[in-house]
Amino acid sequence: MASTRLTLRLIASFMVFAMGESCCTGQDVSLIGRASISAIATDLSGETDKQENGTPQNRLGGHGSAIAWLGTGNKYVMLPDRGPDDGATSYRCRIQIVEIVVDPRSAVPVTTKLLETHHLTTPTGEHFLGRQTQFDKAHPERSLRLDPEGIRATKNGTFLIAEEYGPTVREFDAKGKQLRVLTTPARYLVKNPAGTPEEELPPNNISGRQNNRGWEGAALSDDGQKLYTIAQSPLIQDGGLDEKNKRVGINVRIWEHDLKTAASREFLYQLDDKSLGCSDIEWVSPGRLLVIERDGKPGNETKAKLLYEIDLSAATDISSIERLPVTGTPEGVRPVGKKLFLDLLAPKHGLAGDRFPEKIEGIAFGPKLADGSRVLIVASDNDFRGDQDTEIYAFSVK
Repeated sequence: MASTRLTLRLIASFMVFAMGESCCTGQDVSLIGRASISAIATDLSGETDKQENGTPQNRLGGHGSAIAWLGTGNKYVMLPDRGPDDGATSYRCRIQIVEIVVDPRSAVPVTTKLLETHHLTTPTGEHFLGRQTQFDKAHPERSLRLDPEGIRATKNGTFLIAEEYGPTVREFDAKGKQLRVLTTPARYLVKNPAGTPEEELPPNNISGRQNNRGWEGAALSDDGQKLYTIAQSPLIQDGGLDEKNKRVGINVRIWEHDLKTAASREFLYQLDDKSLGCSDIEWVSPGRLLVIERDGKPGNETKAKLLYEIDLSAATDISSIERLPVTGTPEGVRPVGKKLFLDLLAPKHGLAGDRFPEKIEGIAFGPKLADGSRVLIVASDNDFRGDQDTEIYAFSVK
């Protein structure tokens, strides 16, 4: 029954996409190749200590949580999240600068090389940590906990990082020092942060993001003026949870923020099924973005690892709406249009199978290829597991 409902919602998603020329069709997206980064590789931090669970601080893991092209050559920034064990360790948050060379004519069409590692720090040099207990309720601005999940590179050489503990969006310089923090709309914040996931759920919080379900991605317009973030799941007050704190909602908010004027809007993105969540968002063209929508199953269990192209042009600004229903839409509200852009499990790509990763979490357009098509990189988050490589998939988008 659940599979049938998901199929019906997939069909509905194709039907609600706004009329007009889309970025491309499934026939215009083809797999070039893939690369795997070893699960036990080390980064360039030079650290030699271990976290509370024994995982080395310098493990090169989790960095498929987000990825962004730096705008020239084959350089990308990859973003690890809060580290292993879901916020139970004091992982020092960081960014990884990686070279990803994509050459369809080569016998090895996708190769990677780690170039730099930089810790994320406060303006005074303190390390941001993945540990959930590192918050200051009385002075939130002093909190050191960080769960980075979305990143985009600006034309000024800085990085905008969306993280889900707050959730907040922060700007860092090229070496990882924090420059500023954007003001988060109050509706996304929890009033009672806590040291365990259970303590941050209702009844302790009756509004704000769900635990570990805040902003999961970031997109930046080509002119560098507008930033977009997307929550992984509906907010608590938007029907995200039932009375037993089980996820039931499908109405997710997208936040649009003008980096010059601070003006903002919000849009309604509807999941195909309550079992799915959003993992990243990427700019395509004015009014159009890509969104990862996926389930939380690995290997042969997975049913949905999808990239949608969405259209904001006819969508309603819902920033004045305090609460959304569990399903459906409020009267007069039109959600974003969505159209399937890429099904990673489609047989033609040959990626599905028992080793397919659970967490497809990073997407980024890269440089143009010789034939004029554009590179699209899709990355997996291996959760710092020592038995699961990070996967890099390179596609050609015509």
